[in-house]
Amino acid sequence: MPQINIVVVGGGFAGVSAAKSLSKKLKKNSDVVITLIDRHPYHTYMTELHEVAGGRVEPSAIQYDLQRLFSRRKNVQLVTDNVTELDHQNKTVITENGQYAYDYLVLGMGGEANDYGTPGVKENGFTLWSWEDAVRIRRHIEDTVAAAARERDAEKRAAMLRFVVCGSGLTGIEMVGELIDWKPVLADKYHIDESEIELVVVEALPEILATIPRVSSNKVEKYLTKKKVRILKNAPVVNVAPDNVELKTDENLPTHTLIWAAGVKANTDTDEFGVEKARAGRLVANEFMEAKGLENVYVIGDLVYYEENGKPTPQIVQAAEQTGHTAAKNIAAAIQGGEKHPHESNYQGTLVSVGSTYGVAYLFDKIHLSGFFAILMKHIVNLKYFVDINSLYYLVQYIFHEFFHIKNKRNIFRGHLSRYGNVLWSVPLRVFYGSMWLVEGLKKAFGLLGAESWFGDYVALPFSWLQDPASGASEVVEETVAKPVFGLSYAYGEEPMMIFKEAPGWFESIMKIMIPNTEMALFFQKFMTYVEIAIALALIFGLFTWLTSAATIGLVISFALSGMFYWINIWFIFVAIALMNGSGRAFGLDYYVIPWIQKKAGSWWYGKEKSLY
Repeated sequence: MPQINIVVVGGGFAGVSAAKSLSKKLKKNSDVVITLIDRHPYHTYMTELHEVAGGRVEPSAIQYDLQRLFSRRKNVQLVTDNVTELDHQNKTVITENGQYAYDYLVLGMGGEANDYGTPGVKENGFTLWSWEDAVRIRRHIEDTVAAAARERDAEKRAAMLRFVVCGSGLTGIEMVGELIDWKPVLADKYHIDESEIELVVVEALPEILATIPRVSSNKVEKYLTKKKVRILKNAPVVNVAPDNVELKTDENLPTHTLIWAAGVKANTDTDEFGVEKARAGRLVANEFMEAKGLENVYVIGDLVYYEENGKPTPQIVQAAEQTGHTAAKNIAAAIQGGEKHPHESNYQGTLVSVGSTYGVAYLFDKIHLSGFFAILMKHIVNLKYFVDINSLYYLVQYIFHEFFHIKNKRNIFRGHLSRYGNVLWSVPLRVFYGSMWLVEGLKKAFGLLGAESWFGDYVALPFSWLQDPASGASEVVEETVAKPVFGLSYAYGEEPMMIFKEAPGWFESIMKIMIPNTEMALFFQKFMTYVEIAIALALIFGLFTWLTSAATIGLVISFALSGMFYWINIWFIFVAIALMNGSGRAFGLDYYVIPWIQKKAGSWWYGKEKSLY
């Protein structure tokens, strides 16, 4: 059978969704080759552009290398190139550096900012629709505030410190929210009064956030007002100069920064692609995401114009992913045989962050959230995205850059989880804790310091079915735990209280299966002794400290459930948790071993990342 070529153009939400879905559906068909073409070697996490532009996370935090996303998909090949032309007659995608034949073509090149022909926006404004846009805004704001701090002219200084966001949709409000958070940080860094930095939102409509229910948008407006953001409604921008924004209301806003977030249109690179266009340059498709008038060509994401219930598909992430899935289903059906699948949207809600600690959410057409819970839900939705695209690596990276590596307390927990700390202070505790486990292991191994060796015929485990009634062990145990006194520290003259005097019934049932007789008990005791010594040495030398600390927690819990652990030693668990902070990275083998493993394992699992594919 001849090779079947599927070409997906665009590595955004829609393109990745379509390519992943096609790869999975067609993985058993060795004749299918899927080629994903994008001008970048990475996927940009567009929903966090404002976080980069507003200085919250580093630019690299929203770049997800395509190799890492598709490394285990053997039927997907990656190409870094810019598509310049489509030859529909010969079924060929022409790029700046090559040509790619296709049997099925998926166009998911996304959109770009729509300035509606407003004079001066292209020359003097800043759009927010790409990674490059976000980095450009970030650098400009930082440089502008730094220059303003040295400006002596009051009017010039005020204009430099006035930041105007045009458009109060999701992008505009999320951008101004980041500026709210960034304002005190910039003021402190450049030694200026925070009140000098003015934030302005300009909206052509009579309301902000017109696409969400009024109850939610009103909360956002109230929050912005509380944060001293100036909101100008019914005020379209008519001209943008290098140092001034002119409004239709005849008001002028002296500023060096206009961030344009007033609309989106189809990617203008598609102008010559030979597909019928609709409003905002979007390409017309039917209910199967098939481009109008073209065979085996599909349009998805922000690029597609398909009316559902009289309205075009919205240019949001949920729609991008769902149109990508629809196209993938229909291509798979065409190749494997089967019925076509009409597009059925299922939008589960809208989430808007207004900075790192406040937001609103409207879910399932009935649930309204605001504040902490809205932001928490947004993080959960973001994490779900990585589950959907099967990327554990970037799920972990998201957790790190949003919670543990955050600066200036700019996250939902206001910096309480930030892990930029010196683990040096954990080293003495790590060595002490490891030494304690070593002593306990050696006592069990050699019967030191008055202890009974676990390597002889002595059964130390207190389970009833392992005890010899003639040995009097039960009486010894009873005598040992007589008159126990609860305490979290040892007091002279008191007998410490065990956490469990005897194993709970459910745990005892498990142990009967694992350790049914004396022979197994003796083997288990030896094995546990080796484990304790291994854990001790790993902690002392700082090797795999996260795993070994987790293992000690498991040991303590099992000892406690076995009726062999005292309340006064419950601190074992909390020390182990404290040592999971990366304590082996200071004066420990983890300093060398973990980066080496990450490099080797990453290369084996994901392959080598490249600047061009």
